[in-house]
Amino acid sequence: MDIKEYGSEDLTILPNGLAIISTGLKDPVLPSYSDAPGKMYTLDMSEDSRMKPVELRMGRGFDLESFNPHGISVYTDETDNSVYLFVVNHPQQKTQVEIFLFVEEDHSLVYVKTIKHEFLHSVNDIVAVGVESFYATNDHYFGGGTLNTLEILLAQPWSNVVYYSPEEVKVVAEGFYMANGINISPDKRHIYVADLFDHNIHVLERLESNGLAPVKQVVEVGSLVDNIYVDPETGDLWIGCHPNGWKLFQNDPEDLPGSEVIQIKDIHSEKPVVTQVYADDGSVLIGSSVAAPYGGKLLIGTIYQKALVCDLAKVDQ
Repeated sequence: MDIKEYGSEDLTILPNGLAIISTGLKDPVLPSYSDAPGKMYTLDMSEDSRMKPVELRMGRGFDLESFNPHGISVYTDETDNSVYLFVVNHPQQKTQVEIFLFVEEDHSLVYVKTIKHEFLHSVNDIVAVGVESFYATNDHYFGGGTLNTLEILLAQPWSNVVYYSPEEVKVVAEGFYMANGINISPDKRHIYVADLFDHNIHVLERLESNGLAPVKQVVEVGSLVDNIYVDPETGDLWIGCHPNGWKLFQNDPEDLPGSEVIQIKDIHSEKPVVTQVYADDGSVLIGSSVAAPYGGKLLIGTIYQKALVCDLAKVDQ
């Protein structure tokens, strides 16, 4: 499945099998194949026929020209079953969070509001826990520019996780080398954070105060971990990974960055099971950033290339 080679950096799948995909991320340190604004797509994973992504219409009141989407998350309001889409947006390389109402019947996104805060200065990914509340990862301590480059070279654990609600905003976890993907357990009791540069997944317990407390599990993955998808039925984690970070930034046509998908089962047990589900050298897929299963298929997204749908039965062989 090709989304015009504009990337498919993050995605999530609704219970009915409809995947929502963010495309067109532009990062100053990564390649980009288009100057066009970012877009949101859906893909019906429940279809048996040839799947085709469909662009979501975005209504009035929102600046489409500067749209630069990164991490996404969906929250369903149980009071009326409204579905809200949270999108990390980087207009002019700044950071803000957009909230939309997803109207499936109209195949559109209705703009609700934009959230900006000094604590949300370098947001990578987000997990929504209310109609206006969420946890977010800051992948850098500084807000951008040359200080970000210096920060990477110094390799210091200055990255963090922030909790946001209309009532309070606070740092709830810190000490990450680069906090990247974030997601929540099906029972809503634990938060999972991917530390890209430390090659591991942190397991954090949610507190009544909305703070986070580390539990003993830090699961070593052995690859640069990007976005996390949590299977709502099994609780398994599916992670898009980068086998070689240097190749990812260089994007040399003669030495392409590869792709890797890792599955973690029984993450709360004494011995979580870490399995490589998909891997290639870049000949098929470049720079995998996210993966999610549905109905025997695996949907894999990338930072700046395309998206791929695999038959899980064949991948597991």
